[in-house]
Amino acid sequence: MNTVRTASPRTARALNDRFALDLLADHGPLTANQLKQAMGLSRPTVADLLQRLADRGLVAVVGESGAVRRGPNARLYGLVASRAHIAAVDVRTHSVAFAVTDLAGRDVTEVTLPVDPTRPAAHLVESAVAALDETLRGAGVRTLHTLAVGAPGLVDPATGELSRAGGLPDWHGLLVAALREHLPARVLLDNEVNLAGVAELRTGAARDRDTFVLVWLGHGVGAAVILDGRLRRGSSGGTGEIGFLPVPGTAGLPTATACDGGFHSLAASSAVCALAREHGLATSGEDDAAAAEEVLRAAVTGGATGFLDELAGRIAVGAAAVASVLDPGCVVLGGEVGRAGGKELASRVGSRLAELSPLRTEVLAGTVEGSPVLRGAVVTALDAARDDVFATD
Repeated sequence: MNTVRTASPRTARALNDRFALDLLADHGPLTANQLKQAMGLSRPTVADLLQRLADRGLVAVVGESGAVRRGPNARLYGLVASRAHIAAVDVRTHSVAFAVTDLAGRDVTEVTLPVDPTRPAAHLVESAVAALDETLRGAGVRTLHTLAVGAPGLVDPATGELSRAGGLPDWHGLLVAALREHLPARVLLDNEVNLAGVAELRTGAARDRDTFVLVWLGHGVGAAVILDGRLRRGSSGGTGEIGFLPVPGTAGLPTATACDGGFHSLAASSAVCALAREHGLATSGEDDAAAAEEVLRAAVTGGATGFLDELAGRIAVGAAAVASVLDPGCVVLGGEVGRAGGKELASRVGSRLAELSPLRTEVLAGTVEGSPVLRGAVVTALDAARDDVFATD
């Protein structure tokens, strides 16, 4: 005999409170009647809910709607977003970017600190921590609740530590350690491509999907694997390290310490620049990622079909391997190359992939504005902070 279990009144109240807070965080101020309609609750239940949240200092009356008839339902209730602030950090070889926002996630302050990787690691770490402090002061933030950091490399799920595998700069790990010691806040660390995948899931090209793979094509090559709405990291944090994927057309095989013989050798920004030069396209600048982005945009605008077709064929090899193992149904192209190639490159990769794999796989270009890594870090920090602040006793 099956027993139907219903939520206790206390549990039901907690669920309704969280639903209302999420609505106010995502949509901004709402009237009691709008909350009633969105939540499917009675007027008295919504009134009690709003009083509970006001007593907890999470909701306040912030104005009135434009309704002709004035009354209690015309009051606009908003989230007290100043209850907590979060920050996000995107650590790169030549820069560190910061974002600071309140619990609503709307008024975002962003600052980018250029980095000279030839300087001593201690100097770089000190400069980055000072820049974050200055950003917080500029945003009027005295206490930080949660900080999310995105950095290249493997993040051990058990320890939360950043691995130096692949010759990553020492100062990356030192910076994370310094932030944890310096800030009276929870510090979350994840691989930067994983955070970019979270951004595409929540606000980008894959926001209407729960299963896809983001293939990151930039200075490095990697992937974020989202299955059933969850980011998958693997036992050692190495899910998506497709730069080490052995593929035909390279000089040899990758090793445990170098991905020179892997997919990285075909699709990383340095390889894209070399391929462009083979096709007679000029590249400039010392930063391969920026140069690859520039040459891709020029190729798309100028109709450099030979270059685009060959590059699409290379990318399709890696995408086919991903599809054959995971069958995600969708691959999103991100990073500097994926962003610059846009729909034109994605379409060519999709056509070539259809020839290589019997599995139907849509290929899309990433659409997150600005830094996808920073956006994903903001989303991650906001989720963690809201889970804590919105929780009931």
